Amino acid sequence: MKIVIASDHGGFYAKSEVIKFLISKGYEVIDKGCYSKERANYAQYAIKAAEDIKNGYATFGILICSSGEGVCIAANKVKGIRCGIGYNDEVSHLLREHNDANMIAFGANFMDIEDIKRRIIIFLNSQFEGDRHIERVNTIKNYEK
Repeated sequence: MKIVIASDHGGFYAKSEVIKFLISKGYEVIDKGCYSKERANYAQYAIKAAEDIKNGYATFGILICSSGEGVCIAANKVKGIRCGIGYNDEVSHLLREHNDANMIAFGANFMDIEDIKRRIIIFLNSQFEGDRHIERVNTIKNYEK
């Protein structure tokens, strides 16, 4: 499974740790930047990663900035993207189960790296439940059209 990942300067360290972690778990990782701790435009990198999901180059995406908010907002501007912040374990699961999310965002300044890693695995191992949630997800998809 291919995972695309991006961050700004505030999430650079966490992104680097997550990449190593995902590779150790056997995932193929596409790194869309940023590539240093120098100040970076979070929206630019989040959109690049979201475009990889939209275009089928990756199955899921991970975004990291200081709060998680900026990258999440930017990614959700790309047609077909459903991204939320994995602020706890249950929400990381529900993003997939209820919302059929294809990206998850994290705030490096507010989350421990071990929590981020655990929540990524929860997200990746969760399945869309369908059922009553299909209508809600389809409402979003239809609006995008």
